[in-house]
Amino acid sequence: MALSVREYRARIRSTESMKKITRAMELIAASRIIKAQQRAQAAAPYARELTRAVSAVATFSNVDHALTLEPEDPKRAAILIVTSDRGLAGAYSSSVLKEAERLIEKLKGEGKDVDIYISGRKGEAYFKFRQRAIAQAWTGFSDQPTYDVAAEIGATLIETFLDEDGVDEVHVVYTRFRSMLSQEPTAVRLLPLEVVEGTEAPEKDDLLPLYEFEPSPSDVLDSLLPRYVQSRIFFALLQAAASELAARQKAMKSATDNADELIKKYKRIANQARQAGITQEISEIVGGVNALADAQAGSE
Repeated sequence: MALSVREYRARIRSTESMKKITRAMELIAASRIIKAQQRAQAAAPYARELTRAVSAVATFSNVDHALTLEPEDPKRAAILIVTSDRGLAGAYSSSVLKEAERLIEKLKGEGKDVDIYISGRKGEAYFKFRQRAIAQAWTGFSDQPTYDVAAEIGATLIETFLDEDGVDEVHVVYTRFRSMLSQEPTAVRLLPLEVVEGTEAPEKDDLLPLYEFEPSPSDVLDSLLPRYVQSRIFFALLQAAASELAARQKAMKSATDNADELIKKYKRIANQARQAGITQEISEIVGGVNALADAQAGSE
């Protein structure tokens, strides 16, 4: 019985050590979420004004651009899947991978071949484990993405879209940050270009600005559209980073709470085992005393 008590005490110590780790990770994630939200908010004005400029060019000119033309019979699509580099974030990566699998099945049901592009080690490991081909992967920045990475990803996707033997559509699957308690896996079509003003409806009197195109609308689109694609990818990476940190904080808080409950359970069982051991020892002593008394009485 004493050995069992020692085992439970060892488990209590190991669980307390684990609790310290999960608590520290929870606090680190909480501190980084604020910075991630600030980065997303800081990037929003640039993305909004760039979207308005692209909308104005598309509205006030009749130029057909390769990034905006709808193919008559699309046969091939590319999907950029934004996951995390590290685990301990609950169902964050698995949720976005499930959304990606639904999109892949939908595109294959439409008769399209699918090329997979990955951001994050979790997504890369997921498809490699299943021996499914990956066109290209980018890793090492999931919780702190930079615009340079978004520009590299955007350039790669634009290149494969413009290639004669490339893809006809480009989709992005990422996790949209709604709040600390809500992160939503989202799939959007990036190319052919669908100019989106944002999630909020514009005001009735919010008219597009009038631009003068110099040297020409075509040249302006050549410059703006790649930047627009890169800014949307950067926005998706920032949203995913904030979502990952929020999911990690929530997962670590749950792990810390579970550790508390487990420690209480182990302490209760250890106390019960200790009390049972004491009771057993007292019973043995009483039994020994009675046996000795009986032996003395018999000898008399």
